[in-house]
Amino acid sequence: MCLALPAKIVAIDPDSNMATASVDNVKVEVSLALVDDVALGDYVLVHVGYALNKIDEDEALKTLALFAEAGLMSNV
Repeated sequence: MCLALPAKIVAIDPDSNMATASVDNVKVEVSLALVDDVALGDYVLVHVGYALNKIDEDEALKTLALFAEAGLMSNV
């Protein structure tokens, strides 16, 4: 089973096609090679260091709230 987490894009390096994404106040570096037109503030699904696709902010926040309710995250 694979799990992709919603993460908010907080910085983008267009030269390397990499971004910094924030998940539960933890910042991770992710590749943007698989998605187009990502901008600061967008939410993406992140799996093993890759942004898989953009998702709607409301859907991302609902998913993060469910993770928090299940005890999997602390600061949503």
